[in-house]
Amino acid sequence: MDPVAALRWQRRDVSATPWLHEEVASRMVERLKWFREPPSSWMHWEPVSGGLEAHRRIRSQLPDAPCHVAAQRLPQALDATRESPASAWNPLKWGRGKSPQAASEATRVRMLWANMALHMEPKPQTLLKRWNAHIETDGFLMFSCLGPDSLRELRAVYAEQGWPAPSHAFTDMHDWGDMLVHSGFAEPVMDMERITLSYSGAEPLLAELRGLGRNLFADRFTGCRSRHWRARLLDAIEASLPRAPDGRLLLTFEIIYGHAFKPVPRVAMGPSTTVPMEDMRAMLRGRKT
Repeated sequence: MDPVAALRWQRRDVSATPWLHEEVASRMVERLKWFREPPSSWMHWEPVSGGLEAHRRIRSQLPDAPCHVAAQRLPQALDATRESPASAWNPLKWGRGKSPQAASEATRVRMLWANMALHMEPKPQTLLKRWNAHIETDGFLMFSCLGPDSLRELRAVYAEQGWPAPSHAFTDMHDWGDMLVHSGFAEPVMDMERITLSYSGAEPLLAELRGLGRNLFADRFTGCRSRHWRARLLDAIEASLPRAPDGRLLLTFEIIYGHAFKPVPRVAMGPSTTVPMEDMRAMLRGRKT
């Protein structure tokens, strides 16, 4: 895949689950086939917003791997990822992995899967360290997020009007690689692509963006906007955003994909050093090889 290829999609205007999240998750599932040894257990971080169709595909590829779910709205996430009654009565699935369980702070898995979540975290390096703590030694992280070229057409519209940016600045993939290393990961592999979505008008475009996330820009307008301002926004989008040959509005999203491994920990031992038992076992295994 050409990492800088622009891909244009004709699509329905609005859906209950963001189409972009499902599409990116689908491409992540294809990348999962790159690993020679399938993970024996995994954790899905925010599966409802990350893509339920991809969740089902991973469960199909890893039928024997226990799955744990981590989410702010945990009951909703567990309900959405629960095995269907039809699956429970399928003899071919008896004895295999059961419905996902709630993740706890002590949960450790071979793979942590996080689709389109990292760019919405105000303290991303703190989140990366949390993810690292959930992954077993020699396990790995797979994630995706928005890159800095996202919404460039909309940013230009806001700049022309003298408004604060429509979203916070998104992090470059090279900076994500550095943060992964600083958070305890090793061998980070990053790539990106640009996806250009088309919309029939400004209203469905804004509805889609509301479903994709929130604006973390520190200098954003803090009050409630008026109907008059909203009308100006719609007019500005219709007048200034680029259009496809068929007249549909175009908006670019840069998608960053990454994966990284959790290596055998290296700890400077001292008289008061505390090392988790799992890490101690991993260090001892490493010394024998």
